[in-house]
Amino acid sequence: MAGIATLAAIGLVGTIVVWGGSSALERASGRLAKHYGLPRLIQGAILAAVGSSAPEIASTIISTIRYGEFELGVGVIVGSAVFNILVIPALSALLSDGTLDTGRDVVYKEAQFYMLSVAALFLVFALAVIYYPTPGDGLQGNITRPLALSLLALYGLYIFIQYLEVSDADVGRVSLDRRGLLLEWVLLLGGIGLIIAGIEGLVFAAVGLGDAFGTPSFLWGLTVVAAATSLPDALISVAAARINEPAVSLGNVLGSNVFDLLVAVPAGVVLAGATPVSFTAAVPMMAFLVVSTIILFTIARTGMTITDREARGMLLLYGGFVGWLLLESVGVLATL
Repeated sequence: MAGIATLAAIGLVGTIVVWGGSSALERASGRLAKHYGLPRLIQGAILAAVGSSAPEIASTIISTIRYGEFELGVGVIVGSAVFNILVIPALSALLSDGTLDTGRDVVYKEAQFYMLSVAALFLVFALAVIYYPTPGDGLQGNITRPLALSLLALYGLYIFIQYLEVSDADVGRVSLDRRGLLLEWVLLLGGIGLIIAGIEGLVFAAVGLGDAFGTPSFLWGLTVVAAATSLPDALISVAAARINEPAVSLGNVLGSNVFDLLVAVPAGVVLAGATPVSFTAAVPMMAFLVVSTIILFTIARTGMTITDREARGMLLLYGGFVGWLLLESVGVLATL
């Protein structure tokens, strides 16, 4: 395994590559959304969210198939979801003019379906332990393909709901000629390709650093890799907030998290087959994600805005989350 300095350099290069890919993705997804006449909320909830979730789904697939580290992939997903819930809306509020309007559509439709997604993933982990237990320390079980497919089916319902929204919407389109349309699709796919390449480096670095410091690799996934994979979401959401498009800003965050939980997590299982997961390690992570979700929903519902003061409180909570994981990594705490 490479040295610590080399692993850190690989992680840094991977982050830069992800950043470059996310920039291309942001531009292409926005122009394609306008070409196809999608409502602004749907732009954030589906096209931009799915595209910007390429790092998360790549991390799960690469971690599971190449390194046999499914829990690292889950750590990236949960860590990214926490980052998306606490940091991105906070930055969007602080960098926009005045407060960040949340809007009733985002609060009552996107946020509630996202909370359903969190509950569904938690239930799948519990069913894996109850019906497909595996030997080992703590509560462990296999997530089978049928359990994984149940999450994909729920995402299919989400897409159907969004399709009904698109069907009923009357939105003007900005047409691109054939060459321009092809260029945007090439840019979109090229951006996703760069993101996947960067994630390979990040996952390799996380596994190596875990071995070097004698810590579980999923702790690195929860923090460093998760923050790096959230760059596309941060870029899209903050840019939307700065041009006074809060529906896209928060819609992208919640839509991306729905995709991560219902598609990115089961993707590795569908490709690799039954995969073990530690329920003992998953419960504290999922519990913090639930708490973060409740806090965001409460803040967003109060006055339908996120103020600068509330944003700073969300950043402070995320700092506490990182501090908790640091204590875990040095052995002071042992909840994971």
